Amino acid sequence: MCVTAVESRPAGVLGTSQSPAHRPFGARVMAFVALTKPRIIELLLITTVPVMFLAQRGVPDLKLVLLTCVGGYLSAGGANALNMYIDRDIDALMDRTSQRPLVTGMVGPRECLAFGISLAVVSTLLFGLTVNWLSAWLSLGALLFYVVVYTMILKRRTSQNIVWGGIAGCMPVLIGWSAVTNSMSWAPVILFLVIFFWTPPHYWPLSMKVKDDYARVGVPMLPVVAGNKAVAKQIVLYSWVMVGVSLLLTPLGYTGWFYTAVALAAGGWWLWEAHALLNRANAEVTGGKLKEMRLFHWSITYVSLLFVAVAVDPFLR
Repeated sequence: MCVTAVESRPAGVLGTSQSPAHRPFGARVMAFVALTKPRIIELLLITTVPVMFLAQRGVPDLKLVLLTCVGGYLSAGGANALNMYIDRDIDALMDRTSQRPLVTGMVGPRECLAFGISLAVVSTLLFGLTVNWLSAWLSLGALLFYVVVYTMILKRRTSQNIVWGGIAGCMPVLIGWSAVTNSMSWAPVILFLVIFFWTPPHYWPLSMKVKDDYARVGVPMLPVVAGNKAVAKQIVLYSWVMVGVSLLLTPLGYTGWFYTAVALAAGGWWLWEAHALLNRANAEVTGGKLKEMRLFHWSITYVSLLFVAVAVDPFLR
C-alpha cells in the first residue's frame, strides 16, 4: 500500500513560507538534533553498553565504549533522519508527528537527506577506523534495513511491519558484542532475539493508542487492521516467547543467579501486565479504561532492568 501526500491538517503544515535558512540558529540546531530522535537512541544505547560488559566479563575499555556509543548514535541518527525524509508526507497528517522538523519547515527536505546520508557515512567510517569493521558493517546493515526494508517497503504495506522492521533495533546488541570481541557468539544472538520478540508487544500498545493516526494515513499497523482482542492475543504470545528466550542465557553459561532473578521478576511482571491487557480487551473495554499505555511504559522499564542485569551479572559470578 503506497500513500501519497494529501491535504494536510492545521496540526502540521508541511513546509512554511519562510526559508529554513532564515530560522533562528539555536532553533535550527535543535531541529537537526530532533531529526536523530534522541529518545529512541537512548534506548538503543541501553542495549549496547551492557552487552559490552558481558562480552568483556567485566569493565570494557572506556574509550571503546565511548567510540561505540558515538558511532551508534550517529548511525541510528542517520537512519532516523532518512526515515523522516521518506515519511514527511504522512508525518504532516499525524498528530504525534505533526511537529517534526520537516513538517514545521525548520529543516528542508534536501537538508534532511544530506544530513542523514552524511551521518551514515561518518558513522560507518568511525566504526571501521576506530572500533572494527565487523561493527561498521553491522551498523550500516542496521541503518539500511531500517530505511529501506522497514520504512520504504514494509511500513505502508503490511501489518507485520514492526515485527520484521524491528530487526534494525536488535542490531545494537550484536554491535556491542562485536565491538569488544570482533566476533559473534550465542549470547548476543539470544539477546538479539529478546529484542526481536520485545519490539512488537512494546510498540503495539502505543499503536493501539494512536491507531486513528495510522488509519488516517493508510499505514496498516496491526491495531488498525485488527481488533483489540486480536492485538492483545498477539502481545501475550510474543511476551511469553520473549521471556522464555531471555532465560536461555543462564543454562548456556553466559549469566548467573543475578541476571536470572531479574529476568524472572521483570518477565513475570511483564506477563501479568500483558494478560491484564488481554483481559480488558476480551471484556471489550475501550478508551482510557483499556490502559494499553501501561504495558508500553513498562516495556521500557523492563528492557532497561534486563540489560542492567546483563552488565552487573559478570561482577557477581
